[in-house]
Amino acid sequence: MKHKVEFTETVLRDAQQSLIATRMPYSVMEPVLPAIDKAGYYSVEMWGGATFDSCLRFLGEDPWERLRKISERLPNTKCQMLLRGQNLLGYRHYPDDMVKKFVELSVKNGIDIIRIFDALNDLRNIKLAVEETLKWGAIASGCISYTQSPVHTLEKYAQMCVELKEMGCQTICIKDMAGVMSPAEAYDLVSHIKDSCDLPVILHTHCTTGLAFMTLLKGVEAGADVIDTAISCFSGGTSQPATETLAYALDQLGYEVAVDQDALHEVNSGFKDYSAECLASGLLDPVVLKTDTNALVYKVPGGMLSNLISQLKTANAMDKFEDALMETPRVRKDMGYPPLVTPTSQIVGVQAVTNVLVGERYKRVSKEIKAYLRGEYGTPPGPVDQDVLHMVLGDEKPIEGRFADTLEPVFEKAKADLGDKARCDEDVLSWLAFPQVTEKFFAEREKRENSSTAYSIRRLD
Repeated sequence: MKHKVEFTETVLRDAQQSLIATRMPYSVMEPVLPAIDKAGYYSVEMWGGATFDSCLRFLGEDPWERLRKISERLPNTKCQMLLRGQNLLGYRHYPDDMVKKFVELSVKNGIDIIRIFDALNDLRNIKLAVEETLKWGAIASGCISYTQSPVHTLEKYAQMCVELKEMGCQTICIKDMAGVMSPAEAYDLVSHIKDSCDLPVILHTHCTTGLAFMTLLKGVEAGADVIDTAISCFSGGTSQPATETLAYALDQLGYEVAVDQDALHEVNSGFKDYSAECLASGLLDPVVLKTDTNALVYKVPGGMLSNLISQLKTANAMDKFEDALMETPRVRKDMGYPPLVTPTSQIVGVQAVTNVLVGERYKRVSKEIKAYLRGEYGTPPGPVDQDVLHMVLGDEKPIEGRFADTLEPVFEKAKADLGDKARCDEDVLSWLAFPQVTEKFFAEREKRENSSTAYSIRRLD
């Protein structure tokens, strides 16, 4: 008897983040939420990642208000967010008091599942977020940031899953952010995890390299319980495989498919016009819908590749493209083979381009590379090149403990400093995560409300 396969829908977060840089406003989502709620999804990923920054910076929306609205309209579906462990939604480590408050208010505002990862798979950096998630009654899903290297083995990944279970995680997510996991690797890894750990396994990948449909299928064959997919009009390319296609295929193969196909059609119809508008306006670039197999050779995720090209264009040095591509895996090796996911993908990519442009390796290094080598992001998966370490840090010794232990509490001080600018604790957290962007949002919010009040008074007159 083949097992039941459940689906996490990504259109409200990772799919639109991957294809249109997280620019989908709540007004587009709202009419489709009733159809999403009756589709029978395991969960809907609708918050976290870049949604928070994008709401404040580009859409003029309060991300907390968006969370509450979506949660209220999905009474039968679990709302899920992606959390970067001690980095929360940003690119650096935050103090423990901020992590605790952020998790608490995320759950209180409507989050049911928190998927927690660390860019280096340093479990010290997700432990607190897991504990707080459980404390406030949400499901803690522990992540493996998947990558391939001499130090990333099936045995190490399986051991990591055992430790995640001991930490309290209720599910395991294999997060293949670059779309480089092959069908054979998915089968082997899911099988290994299932043999080592009796938790439900969730499989997440991207279509970037063209492998994803086959990868998810083989993962399900090996026993994966939940797969991440995107409704078809926001699927493919750098997004996830299409929900309807996989539901149809798995149903024909005899699996128990836990989604309503008619409701899925309704969900897709609800987003189809907006997808076409994004394509017509240029917000959805056809380039991101293409298959790019460079990641299979250089292990460079699609988003990282576009950043690399942008840097080279800015420096008027596109003739160095191949050199920069070849330098990227070298820098990654020097850094101890970190998985290439935010923020390590940016750290490695920027340094690779710098090495090529300067013409001498590590003659100029970013402050992020220095912080990485000091241990401010955690312990690298493999040994760091000692010559590079000495070149960058000199005689300075890397931090041996957990970096967050060196950080002073920030929440209460920020709350006092902001005063009336912050109307609630959620505002304080927004400001701590993105101070300048949130200051601008506060000002625009005030202006909108004053304008709306003035209009109401005029109408009464």
